[in-house]
Amino acid sequence: MDIRVFKHIAFIVSCALFVACGKTALKEQKSIPSVDYNTAQKVKYFYAESVTQLQKGNYDAAFDLLKHCIELNPYAAEAYYGLTPLYAEMGMDTLALENMEKAVSLRPDNVTYQERLAQTYLGTKQWDKAINTYERIMSYSPTRTDVLGILIQLYGQDKDYDNIIRCLDRVENIEGASEQTALSKMHIYSLKGEKDKELQVLEDLVKKHPNDMNYRVMKGNWLIQNGMHAEAFEEYQFALRQDPKHVAARLSLLDYYRTLDKDSLANALQEDILESPEIPTNDKVMLVRKVVAENEQNGADSTQVLDLFNRVLSKPQHSADMTAMYAAYLQMKNFPQDSINTVYYQALKIEPDNASVRLALIQSLWKEQNFDEIIRLSKEATQYNPDEMAFYYFLGVCYFQKGNNDASLDALRRGVSQINSKSNKEFVSDFYAIMGDILHEKGKSTEAYAAYDSCLQWKPDNISCLNNYAYFLSEEDKDLDKAERMSKKTIDEEPENPTYLDTYAWILFKQQRYEEAQKYIDKVLELSPSPDATLLEHAGDIYSKTSNTKEAVVFWKKALEGKSKNAKLIRKKIKQRKYLIK
Repeated sequence: MDIRVFKHIAFIVSCALFVACGKTALKEQKSIPSVDYNTAQKVKYFYAESVTQLQKGNYDAAFDLLKHCIELNPYAAEAYYGLTPLYAEMGMDTLALENMEKAVSLRPDNVTYQERLAQTYLGTKQWDKAINTYERIMSYSPTRTDVLGILIQLYGQDKDYDNIIRCLDRVENIEGASEQTALSKMHIYSLKGEKDKELQVLEDLVKKHPNDMNYRVMKGNWLIQNGMHAEAFEEYQFALRQDPKHVAARLSLLDYYRTLDKDSLANALQEDILESPEIPTNDKVMLVRKVVAENEQNGADSTQVLDLFNRVLSKPQHSADMTAMYAAYLQMKNFPQDSINTVYYQALKIEPDNASVRLALIQSLWKEQNFDEIIRLSKEATQYNPDEMAFYYFLGVCYFQKGNNDASLDALRRGVSQINSKSNKEFVSDFYAIMGDILHEKGKSTEAYAAYDSCLQWKPDNISCLNNYAYFLSEEDKDLDKAERMSKKTIDEEPENPTYLDTYAWILFKQQRYEEAQKYIDKVLELSPSPDATLLEHAGDIYSKTSNTKEAVVFWKKALEGKSKNAKLIRKKIKQRKYLIK
């Protein structure tokens, strides 16, 4: 019988052999009719041989051997289990399930069989059968909290809250009471509308952990959510008597004052929290963010928020988070960019390795074309954040803009060395594209083309790279077919881009497809009110090859007026009234 299986089948069935004959079987299944010793030995031999054949890739033989085991002993559970993945790979899911169920019925004490059957039921969305199977597993392995977790999810689908509570109780009996299980039980009691039991869970936690004030605060939060303000206040006060600097208690008490509109007490406590060195910065940031949100909802009096930021930032800061949020607020309120940049600089003094703040500052300076300052900031960043490619990018581009190609190439190469599998493809592609442009400008065409090839491996539709690569190839009369294909992609993507159309027209010219080239150069001229000298020279060259000599001379003369770098050659073209090669 021909069957299609994957290599993992051999592993599955070999595991089945171990499970059936080794330590995992929990106890003998006495209800199964026994077979004589010789038959049992034969079954054991043929089963072992089936595993050997599977490991060799002889799946047909393995299948036949397993079937023979069942002929010898219809109660050989391991043979039914072994057949299950084989039937599944043949697409015979019904037979696969029947064999799995047969194996379990013969050996219900075998937890591995039970788990595989339960997973099968999950895969086929037979939730009730999956629940029954996992409950059977628990009867044999009563400490399996992972199985209880699955049961909780399954009972949750049916909103069977009583059984969820039962499973959570079993988890607590095994692992002890925990905040996680307590919160889960509270959630279920809340869904059932049993507030008294929900509160009882909290009180039990408080009793079991009398020295942990976090549970007192949790209880207070629950009480205030359920309208019991006086009782909640007492819980917060109790926690603060035990630990006057307890962060959660102070923050919860602040919410309590806000809820009851006790603004003076709330404001005083808020100031105390924001000035307190014990309160983590993250909590302070969350608190200020909440103040900002409320301020926006109530009419957005920015002077109050600005005053708050100034008071908070007048204290020593352990991180740049608060300063960065201040800059974000100024940005939101459309403050002058200089003011925002000043805050960015303050943040970098506090936390010079804060990459996000530094990048925000660099992007702001980029709009001003402040290349010198971007270079300074980026050079610093490569020391603080050596694995952040963005800083090498800005460093390389700014050096390129200033005409320092060697420094630019060095920065880009260092950036490329940080590439890994998680790197942004577009970003990496741009790195190689710029490197290619610089290398070509330095006369290193082979290295430039290698860089372009790397660029296109990361992003095959990098339009700028495709255009430059294609144009440089055409200038050297190399791989014109490849150049034409690349250039065609650019005009398909941007059919109104004069630069890309000019490149394509020039490649067609180099391929001696003059009539086509003229159509594209005409379109370029339509789209270019003030064509440059290079474009005009191309137009003249193309027109000269389509027997439009008079028009070609006109274009060449205009190219001379545009101060073309090829002035000497163009004069010869005009004089001889024909296209000439350099």
